[in-house]
Amino acid sequence: MATYNKRGGKRFNSKKKAANKEKIESTTAEVFESLDTGASKTENLVSKYQNLIISSVVLATLSVFIYLAYDTFILEPKKEDAITELNQAQYYFNLALNSEEPTDLYNNAISGGGGKFGFLDIIENYQNTPSSNLAVFSIGMSYLNLKQYDKVIEYLKNFKSEDVLLSSIAKGVLGDAYLQVGDQKNALLSYEKAFSFNDNDFTTPKYLFKAGLLSLRLGQKKTASIYFKKIKSDFPNSKEAEFIDIQIAKTE
Repeated sequence: MATYNKRGGKRFNSKKKAANKEKIESTTAEVFESLDTGASKTENLVSKYQNLIISSVVLATLSVFIYLAYDTFILEPKKEDAITELNQAQYYFNLALNSEEPTDLYNNAISGGGGKFGFLDIIENYQNTPSSNLAVFSIGMSYLNLKQYDKVIEYLKNFKSEDVLLSSIAKGVLGDAYLQVGDQKNALLSYEKAFSFNDNDFTTPKYLFKAGLLSLRLGQKKTASIYFKKIKSDFPNSKEAEFIDIQIAKTE
């Protein structure tokens, strides 16, 4: 009885293992067939879009080459030419600063003279160069001295520079121009931007003071007090700090 059951058990287990083996082999075959089909589809996809892929790679490579060629053979020589032209325009500008009759000299700086470019020409012909950006700043300063305040606003309202001191002065000059045309709101905003670029002993107390005076004029005593007290605490040796207690008293 016991012997018969053992043999019967063995025959049953053997058939079960064989069935499982066939099932595993069948499943494995299906998996490999699926993988082969997937690989085949991938190959067909690559083949189908091969030209597109190659074209994209060529286009990317060509774009890099064009940029490098433009930078080397066009932009760099253009920068050098712009510097040469800017030097002459800046020469007229510097002469105007020290002249008793500067009007003609400022106009030469702006429009050119002696067959040389002025700031306007440099801005137009040498776009995207450092010289062009500096010409925008200088033309704004020129128009300020000529009291053409609308022109100052036109050129300096979007002026940007990596030089924080230059940016600060440009915003301060813009504030002066807005104030001259009666736009006190934008004048105050410009002064606030001017002293916010970075703390330095030259522009920061200067434009803090102007912002304080204008805030006081607009009835914003609390804001004016903050600006005046910052001058007193942070820039005690500045020219603006000499009589700052008088201005602070006006805010109380």
